[in-house]
Amino acid sequence: MLTELNAIPEGLLELPAGRLHERLDGPTLIHLPGRQPRPLFVSVLLHGNEDTGWEAMRLLLQNYAHRTLPRALSLFIGNIEAAREGVRHLEGKPDYNRIWKGGESEEAKMAQALVGKMRERNVFASIDIHNNTGLNPHYACINLLQQPFLQLATLFSRTIVYFIRPDSVQSMAFSKLCPAVTVECGKAGLSHNTEHAMTFVEGALHLDHFPEHAVPDTDYELYHTVVTVKVPQTMRYSFSDPSADLVFPGDLDHMNFRELPAGTELARIGGGARLEAWDERGEDVAERYFDLENGRLTTRLPVMPSMLTLNEEVIRQDCLCYLMERLPPIS
Repeated sequence: MLTELNAIPEGLLELPAGRLHERLDGPTLIHLPGRQPRPLFVSVLLHGNEDTGWEAMRLLLQNYAHRTLPRALSLFIGNIEAAREGVRHLEGKPDYNRIWKGGESEEAKMAQALVGKMRERNVFASIDIHNNTGLNPHYACINLLQQPFLQLATLFSRTIVYFIRPDSVQSMAFSKLCPAVTVECGKAGLSHNTEHAMTFVEGALHLDHFPEHAVPDTDYELYHTVVTVKVPQTMRYSFSDPSADLVFPGDLDHMNFRELPAGTELARIGGGARLEAWDERGEDVAERYFDLENGRLTTRLPVMPSMLTLNEEVIRQDCLCYLMERLPPIS
C-alpha cells in the first residue's frame, strides 16, 4: 500500500487534504534531505478529518522551497481516502492510528514496513500531528517517561499526557526507535493551530541533539491516562434528545482538563444505561469511577477528563473520553 518518494510531487503543496488523492495514490512516505542526515519523522492525516498536520507541513515546506532543511525529513501522509471524504476513517476500514502494533490487515502490514524503513534510516525523532473535536488545550502525549521524550514534548506544550493504552498507536511503535510524541492541536481548520504545529516541527528540525539535563519541574504539568471511557454500542446517546439512553449536557467538553469533584453529573440516564470504563490492564472499572442513581450518572471519585467531545460520530468510532491523574515530575 505504501508509496515511497524522494521528492515532493509537483503541485502537491498547493492541495488541501481533501484533494491529495489527485496527486497521490494512497499512503505516501516522502524523504527529503537536510543538513543533518538523521531524519525527523512526521506523520499527518492518520485521521482523514484532522488536517492541521498537513496544513502545517504545507506551510513549512513552502517556506523551505528554496532553502535546505536543517535536518532530513521523512513525511508520512496517511489516510488520503478518508481525507477525501472528510472523515476519521472509512466505514469498514481500519483507523490509521490503531494499526501500528502489527496484524494481518494490509494497513497493519504497511505500518510495519514503514517502521522498518525508518529504523534503517536511524530516525532521530517522531512527531504525529492530530486534531480533536472537543474543547481541549494544545498538549503533547508520550508513551515513555524518559527525559528525551519530555524534551521533545515540552517544545510543543507545557501540558504533557503519558499513556500506554491504546498500544496500537503510531507514537507507541516509534517510541521503540526514538523519542516520539503525539501532539494534539485543538480543532481542525484554525490558522493559529496550524502555525503552532508548524513552529513546533521547525523547532524539532533545528534540534542538534536532546539535552542531557532534565527539563525543569516548573516547565511542565504531567498527567497519566488511567481509564478509557466508552459508550456501549447498544446504547443510544444524545446531546439534545431526552428519550436517549444517555443524555449528555451541551457543554460537556468544557470539563476537559478540569479536576472534577466526586458527584459531578456527566449525563442523565434512562433504563439500564451505563458507561464502560477500562483501565490499563483492560479491566472494567466503571463501578469504581461512576455512580448511577435517580436518573443521573455522576463521578464517584475526583477525576480529570480529556478528549470529551460533542461529536457523536467520534464518540461511536473512538471513545467518550479518557480519565487522567496527575503525576509528579520525572526525576
